[in-house]
Amino acid sequence: MADNTHAILAGYRRPAPRAGDGRARRRGDPPVAAVAAAFTLAQLLLVRPAMGLGWDETVYVSQVSPHAPAAFFSAPRARGVSLLVAPVASWSSSTVLLRVFLALLSGLALYLALRVWRDHFPARVRALAGALFASLWVTLFYGPQAMPNYWVAVGALACAGCFVRARADPQDRAALAGLAGTAALMALMRPMDAVWAVLPLLALALPGRHFKPLIALLAGLAAGSAEWIAEAYADYGGPLRRLADGSAIQGGLGWHFAVTDQLRSLGGRTLCRPCTGALPNPLVTAWWYALPVLALLGLLCARRARRSGPTLVAPACAATAAFPYLFLIGYAAPRFLLPAYALLALPVADAVAHLVTTPQGHWRPVALSVAVLALAVHLAVQYAVLDHTVTRTTDDRRAWNRTAAALHGLGVRPPCLLTGEEALPIAFYAGCGSAATDGPNANSTRTAIEETARRIPVATLAPAGASPPAYARGWPVHRLGDLLLYVAPTAQKGPAT
Repeated sequence: MADNTHAILAGYRRPAPRAGDGRARRRGDPPVAAVAAAFTLAQLLLVRPAMGLGWDETVYVSQVSPHAPAAFFSAPRARGVSLLVAPVASWSSSTVLLRVFLALLSGLALYLALRVWRDHFPARVRALAGALFASLWVTLFYGPQAMPNYWVAVGALACAGCFVRARADPQDRAALAGLAGTAALMALMRPMDAVWAVLPLLALALPGRHFKPLIALLAGLAAGSAEWIAEAYADYGGPLRRLADGSAIQGGLGWHFAVTDQLRSLGGRTLCRPCTGALPNPLVTAWWYALPVLALLGLLCARRARRSGPTLVAPACAATAAFPYLFLIGYAAPRFLLPAYALLALPVADAVAHLVTTPQGHWRPVALSVAVLALAVHLAVQYAVLDHTVTRTTDDRRAWNRTAAALHGLGVRPPCLLTGEEALPIAFYAGCGSAATDGPNANSTRTAIEETARRIPVATLAPAGASPPAYARGWPVHRLGDLLLYVAPTAQKGPAT
């Protein structure tokens, strides 16, 4: 076993500089920069910056926004996204400005994450890897959103690259700093996702004699998780209790075969819970089946090129990052696997480049034509799913905005409180607080809501045909489409003052 470990780690030896490498570094990797810029532009053109904030986004943004009271922050969440959006959301309520900010930041992050690997993959392979990852509808959709998964993805990609560099040269201070910083970024966003993503790095670092990469990695995880751990002791009874609460909110973590659920979500379902129904068209899921095959081929190519050690790190981290979302959770969302997709992009791109450039003679144009055709079909399918998802999501969020406007017209204006059906995101749109007496966002009691209704406007939202909570049964009711608005008598109709 020790011999095998030594053989793998020997692959980390940094290759000798190639002619022109110094000039390429000074230029700053133009192909990779072009892909990152195209990714940013595609987000701005295809994801519509005016698209309103989603359910989870309103939770994260409300923590720093003066637009509405902070929403209930449940056990599984971490504060990283709130810190990420604070430079804009803390002073502006403009969704367009926030989307543009996040799109620019996500493009820069992709460029930096791919640049970390410059000593082990040529620019054309890294640029292709970035293009493959950035062209996925789920990457484009979540890049400009106030959600943690994309940032765990680019953090994991950069972290693995920094580890490879630091393991090859423990005196590489930039790599050690990058290793600590990217581990901290992942832990800030989603602590448990960060742990899963770096498990192979910990396994490779422990047997070695040089502990600098291990110390940098652990320091980054500790720094990024510090706020989450402190909050766990302050509000949840400790980290173990917070993990247990988070597991309960997610339906109980345990053995669940969620592979089929993830396939169903690829058709544009941003949350597949419960995950039922038919699988998407095979054209939509074809790339998912090709992903592990191409990644394996990329590893074989790396072995022939005598750089299997560095190449193996990325898919190893991808496997551990994906494992809990494929086998330990009873529902699916396509964003959960973004870290795995980012990490697999490098060996997949290496395989594609090999398939296109290796054939000789008249076979090379054939291979190139097949690759271009496959890429064109892939892009067309990803765009179709993205466009459908953006349109549906935009319509849903406009409905929340219309409900908020209707509540304002009924006298429910800040300071105010909403409860009931989709109260949490609608409350943010209305500038109100939100409350629930049961479910994963339970943060209040019937008595507290009744007391609040005597002081400020309170409304309860219920689907048509459903009974409202006992405290709202005597309140005036108004119908808005398929939604019933029960408004406490303290609310006064009329224009806002």
